[in-house]
Amino acid sequence: MQTNLAAEFINTPDGIEAESILRKCVHCGFCLATCPTYQLLGDELDSPRGRIYLMKQVLEGETPTAKTQLHLDRCLTCRACETTCPSGVEYGRLVDIGRDIVEKKVGRSALDGIKRSVLKNALPQTKLFGVALTLGRVVKPLLPAAIQKKIPAKRDAGVWPEPRHAREMLVLAGCVQPAMAPAINAATARVLDKLGISLVMAANAGCCGAIPHHLNDLDAAHAMMKANIDAWWPHVEAGAEAIIVTASGCGTTVAEYGHALRHDEAYREKAKRISTLFRDVSSVVSQERDALAVLFAARPTLTKTPLAFHSPCSLQHGLKIKGVVEELLQDAGYQLTAVPDGHLCCGSAGTYSILQSQLSQQLLTNKVAALLSGAPSIVATANIGCLAHIESGLNSHAVAGTALTAKTPIVHWVELLDARL
Repeated sequence: MQTNLAAEFINTPDGIEAESILRKCVHCGFCLATCPTYQLLGDELDSPRGRIYLMKQVLEGETPTAKTQLHLDRCLTCRACETTCPSGVEYGRLVDIGRDIVEKKVGRSALDGIKRSVLKNALPQTKLFGVALTLGRVVKPLLPAAIQKKIPAKRDAGVWPEPRHAREMLVLAGCVQPAMAPAINAATARVLDKLGISLVMAANAGCCGAIPHHLNDLDAAHAMMKANIDAWWPHVEAGAEAIIVTASGCGTTVAEYGHALRHDEAYREKAKRISTLFRDVSSVVSQERDALAVLFAARPTLTKTPLAFHSPCSLQHGLKIKGVVEELLQDAGYQLTAVPDGHLCCGSAGTYSILQSQLSQQLLTNKVAALLSGAPSIVATANIGCLAHIESGLNSHAVAGTALTAKTPIVHWVELLDARL
């Protein structure tokens, strides 16, 4: 694609990167077929190709409007378009640049600004979020049904094994996951312990930075990234083998620390090192597949329990990890059911379910129907945001002609391996 950047963007880091990405786009339109918002709205400006055109206009000097901002806001950043694109357009990075530029030029309404400020300042604070969630559970019976279904039940974490192996890996605690589903990281620690790997959680590490990053507060996002690097670095120097992330949404951010902090002289090299050490938990467990098979063989055979797996966008499109979790679940004895349109987003997408609730609910309804279409006994996923969002849909969904209702549970897939072992 031909570009002619406005003077204010020429030779700037964002301008150079955006121009490089724009020039890869040939406007072939393959991305339209996999874009969730285009499927729902049928408006090309709510497709990757249309949004790329809008961002190109802004970068070439046209004044963006609130309508421009709306089309960019409606993007889930699911990156399904990147999986489809034959030209290798890094759309996710481009839309981050475009949103930041448009927000600085257009601004936000007072109400929208307050809402976004609350989200980026409250959600990453684990203790604050935990207190709010505990209070929500206490008063849950008094709340409207629509809010009740969004409050997850408390899940016991169980025992976290003491470090005892020569092989040691770090794990990202996360921000909302410790309060919402502490069993996920604990289950990961138990699975890896049986595979001869000790899992350690570094003190003072917290939110990966994804929430403020996607709300266009790059300063706050980078501060969180640096805080994590500082917390992890002594362990890295001591020989930690990897940094494991059990929420694939957070994983896509940690994987790009090197890119995010590439202009920071003090953290550039450390950030690159952290990104090379990053591993999604599925990648680590799959490398121990032979040892896992021996452990499964020593236990009673699992009845072929039907299971639907929701592969988060961050896993299949962001991290490009496909089929790995499914193979591990089949090894464990589960029978995977078909999930139509498995490449489409569930509508969670970080804070999207709050900021774009109507579109999010449409996507959720479609996703729950697809997951339950194969009559599974259980649903599994790989990201805390997807888990909580889909759980709210399962809590209010009934499929015509079936007995499937809120009794269909959803868990992180690693919890199933933990239970199997």
